[in-house]
Amino acid sequence: MPNNQFKRGELYSFITGLASTAIARRLQKNFKQEGIEITIEQWSVLYHLWKKDGISQQELCNASFRDKPSITRLVDNLEKLNMVKRVGSPTDRRKNLIYITDQAKKLQDQTMDIAAVTMNEALDGVSRADIERAKSVLQKIYDNLTS
Repeated sequence: MPNNQFKRGELYSFITGLASTAIARRLQKNFKQEGIEITIEQWSVLYHLWKKDGISQQELCNASFRDKPSITRLVDNLEKLNMVKRVGSPTDRRKNLIYITDQAKKLQDQTMDIAAVTMNEALDGVSRADIERAKSVLQKIYDNLTS
């Protein structure tokens, strides 16, 4: 017997999607209140570049679980905002490496602080044990579906 433990019509992906959307909306609202005019999607690209600057668009796709057209559009828009720059790879002419600019570097601490505040708002009243349990269950689900 499957171990799905849910009633007909109860979709956990819907529940996790709702939570994810609510967090993204609150983060966007918190950015706007602080005068930061980038989207959550753009911020997520910058987040990966802050972790490792100078990666290819394909590496950004893999890190962010987005497809190539989405990453291309996001990088194009970030380039227009002077947040990133494309530089041809010295080892592969077909590849562009994406680097953050000084302007994007200036946003890192402020946006990370706002993200921390947002997560604290989202997790208000949730115990550390429940957070760890949820992370463990979601990781197991992910591993089951990607291995």
